[in-house]
Amino acid sequence: MSAVVNRGRGFREFVPPPHFPNADAAVYEARHRRPEEAVDILFVNPPAPDRGIWIRSQHRVGRRSREGMIWPQVSLAQLAALFPDYKVAVIDAIPTRMSWPDFEAELERLRPRYYVTQVTAPTLRNDMYGAFLARSLGAKTIAFGTHVTPVPLETMEAFPALDYVLIGEPELTLRELVDFSEREAGRGERPLEADFRRRLDKLFRDSDPTWEGIAADLSGIKGLVWRRGSEVVINPPRPFIRHLDDLPIPRHELLPLKHYRAPLVKGSYAFVVTSRGCPAGCRFCIKHVSYGQSVRFRSPENVLEELEYLVSLGVHSVHMYADLFTVSREQVTGICEGILERKLNIRWTCNSRVDFVDPEMLQLMHRAGCWMISWGIESGNREILRRVRKGITPEQVERALRWSREAGIHNWGYFIIGLPGETEETIQETIRFAKKLPLDLALFHIAAPHPGTPFFFEVVENGWFRPGTQWEQVDMDRSTVLDYPNLPAERLEYWARVAFRSWAFRPRPMLTYLKMMLSSPALLGTALRIGLESLGWAAG
Repeated sequence: MSAVVNRGRGFREFVPPPHFPNADAAVYEARHRRPEEAVDILFVNPPAPDRGIWIRSQHRVGRRSREGMIWPQVSLAQLAALFPDYKVAVIDAIPTRMSWPDFEAELERLRPRYYVTQVTAPTLRNDMYGAFLARSLGAKTIAFGTHVTPVPLETMEAFPALDYVLIGEPELTLRELVDFSEREAGRGERPLEADFRRRLDKLFRDSDPTWEGIAADLSGIKGLVWRRGSEVVINPPRPFIRHLDDLPIPRHELLPLKHYRAPLVKGSYAFVVTSRGCPAGCRFCIKHVSYGQSVRFRSPENVLEELEYLVSLGVHSVHMYADLFTVSREQVTGICEGILERKLNIRWTCNSRVDFVDPEMLQLMHRAGCWMISWGIESGNREILRRVRKGITPEQVERALRWSREAGIHNWGYFIIGLPGETEETIQETIRFAKKLPLDLALFHIAAPHPGTPFFFEVVENGWFRPGTQWEQVDMDRSTVLDYPNLPAERLEYWARVAFRSWAFRPRPMLTYLKMMLSSPALLGTALRIGLESLGWAAG
């Protein structure tokens, strides 16, 4: 029985009985009780912030997919491959169209000790909601990606449910953090095959000759951002992984492969990362935030091993996912010749710059199964290309796309509306240029000043940010954070719609887009709705 003591003047004090149950302890025990399905590490691409399809990537921008693409989360599969001695799982909520209530139920079922998610600017608060849910279930929450790398302090201060940020390449920082945390929790070292242990040690030592084993405390883990009480600590950066061949093959089997879709691709497809980094100096590009100006390659043999593995999983469509696939002619030639020699049954796409191809290489790529190349063209105006340090000319664009068409490869062009120096006249020049190119598909994005890029700092310095800007507005497809004196945000959004309409409303493009939608009946409604929104014919 409890007791109530009268303290006079109507005040009463509750006095617990001698053996009053400890509710806090009971709740804690229930919250940390691990079900049989529980995993050690959960790698997460969380649900979308709306009913659309969102693209998130380790070293690309986040955006809402206007072309109906569902990107394979190869970065999560790569991270998972670093932990063969732990019980791991991947949740990719985008292709399965998982709702937030269903996602929360999965968290309850899996009860991870470590929750690892990638974060992009347009989905920041949405992504952090997932971290909040995981944190409430007792998980250590960890974020990586193109937003948290350049602004880790602001992210950690704004979202207290986030325990750690991994700056730059996340693989080795995450491995060291988890091993350190397990040791500190008294769970000891996991049994690991000797060959994998040697590979892991080589990865650490080749990347950082000063590495002497798992750090003694958090301050010794390079590339980590963490909390020391109320203080956010940013450790020194971790050197890049020197030899990409030393990384294990990504665990594609953990991904919902049958749900990934791309325009004009029948059935599922996968991403294969062939290199990291790009030598170009484009001022708007976010790739350099994570990888600088360095370029590191996988050997053709290593790439072919992954391609054979994907074929064994029943995947025959691949996108060679690189910052610049054709940067090394030797590597491209080796991959193509290997595909032909091994008679691999695959069709594949890639990206390129117009100044990194030649007719002979394009013809070899086509014979090896390449059927489409996406080109970053950006603008038809020579001065804008020069100002953003794109390093190409309109003449090079026309020549490369003609070579590609002659080799039998389809062309997909990407353009950017609203780069510095843009006017309504230069936008119309870009539209005219796009219409005369041999393009099968084209997209016109609005320029996005992503944190850490030279373009971002130029926008800050000149006061070009739209008043009241929030990170979630950095969406290249539907809205903009830019407000130039001669081109306010509303005009940029207007011209992005006009550009797409003008290019698409012609017989050949309309036939291509019809084929694109019909190539994936499951995405027909989504692709049609997103297309109408792009044209300004439907509410967002």
